Amino acid sequence: MKGNEHKALESEDSGQSTDFSSPFTYTPIGIVHSPFSDLAGMPIQPSGAKGIKGTIEIRQEFIAGLRDVEEFSHLILIYAFHRCQGYSLEVTPFLDPRSHGVFATRAPKRPNAIGLSIVQLTGIKGTILAIEDVDILDGTPLLDIKPYVPAFDSYSNAKAGWLDGVSHHAAFVRSDERFH
Repeated sequence: MKGNEHKALESEDSGQSTDFSSPFTYTPIGIVHSPFSDLAGMPIQPSGAKGIKGTIEIRQEFIAGLRDVEEFSHLILIYAFHRCQGYSLEVTPFLDPRSHGVFATRAPKRPNAIGLSIVQLTGIKGTILAIEDVDILDGTPLLDIKPYVPAFDSYSNAKAGWLDGVSHHAAFVRSDERFH
């Protein structure tokens, strides 16, 4: 497919078609609060946000979904990059001066502006989750929470492509204006 073309794909086995032109609608389950009110200068990954505290305010109708969450030390947060406009299929990421395909980066300007961060859970009180290692803009709509499970989410033999040689720089590189 080129550009924004959408085509129905037909599975040879099932005879069912998949229409990629239908948009999805998500309802935020809460809001992330952090010390970052501006995109410029904030950490680009949780590894650069060690010790930075924030909170998640869960909407009342989703509070029952927090049952047993306190048993986990870390959470995977899935959220909307709500301040990003448009997207580019090729980007120059924060950690490399060379251009890469957007799907080989963690750049926020994506066809579906969805972010993912792993944070440490430090407490829960009512509808508020206290978290650390926050690299998320204040006021970000939270789409989902999943528990981080090392046996499921960590691969000792994983390769990180072009990031293998530069990922350690994420601890001190900060965001700039390029993805606003």
